[in-house]
Amino acid sequence: SLEDITHSLCTKEFQSRRSSYYWLCNALNIYCPVQWEYARLNVNYTVVSKRKINKLITENIVNDWDDPRLFTLSALRRKGYPAEAINNFCAQMGLTGAQTSIDPAALEACARDVLNLSAPRTMAVLEPLKITILDYPHEGAIQIPVTDFPNMPEKGTHMVWFDRVVYIERSDFMENADKSFRRLTPGQPVGLKYIGSMLRVESIVRNSSSVEELVCRIEPCTATEKPKAYIHWVSKAVPVEIRLYEKLFAHKNPEDSNDVPGGFLSDCATDTIRTVCGYVDAHMINSKVYDKFQFERIGYFSVDPDSKNDQLVFNRTVTLKEDTGKMN
Repeated sequence: SLEDITHSLCTKEFQSRRSSYYWLCNALNIYCPVQWEYARLNVNYTVVSKRKINKLITENIVNDWDDPRLFTLSALRRKGYPAEAINNFCAQMGLTGAQTSIDPAALEACARDVLNLSAPRTMAVLEPLKITILDYPHEGAIQIPVTDFPNMPEKGTHMVWFDRVVYIERSDFMENADKSFRRLTPGQPVGLKYIGSMLRVESIVRNSSSVEELVCRIEPCTATEKPKAYIHWVSKAVPVEIRLYEKLFAHKNPEDSNDVPGGFLSDCATDTIRTVCGYVDAHMINSKVYDKFQFERIGYFSVDPDSKNDQLVFNRTVTLKEDTGKMN
């Protein structure tokens, strides 16, 4: 054959060209490769055409072919999708001649299945709220062993620091909460994961109208005194950059001229990437590019190639499964 191949696997748009291709091969008296056409695997809320992706890049809507908001292989890798998850997704979808469009949730589910078994757990805080413990029971910082995989302790542990100052998620404290809120309030304690103790608010430090710091007392959890919920936390925190990605387009099919008469470029959503300055535990400082973790109660994250020796950058790969009652 012209390309020195035996088979040609291509999408449906090449079907109409098969006759002219075979005519040329026959005219040259060379082998005609077996040609199989199948429908393109379209994904909702994005485009997979190379020409249109290139347009997004030249218009500075995305940065490059590996921008994590795209669905190119290099972009999925950078976002933190394991190769096994992509292979599983393709196997589930199969091949068809019919035009199909798949919701990104199907790929996200495959990623969760793989990462649940391969991404070690760690604690990270995306929007930190400082806690100072008045009656901290130790003379200095201590280290606590935490399993990398709660259901598979044989896969190893890591050590986390615990000190007088800890940081929790700002959303885990509510000053004026309703009865359904199960975490920290001025009148309701909350447990700290892996400590076996709970925090009770003693006073609130404000900066203008916002809460800047909580001063708390620490109490043991007993059979008669148990918190309604346990939250993650970080002490001896290392600041990191965390990138949170959203859907690139507003409509499910940005190429549909009826829904998007202005063309796919006009359908690009705003605020598709949000960068926050969060905290991780000190044991994370030696993480390598593409290392993957589950940030407890938040989601799965991967170390981005933009990371430097003094500044780790994490991309959110996918959130945890939604559980409406879990975070209350």
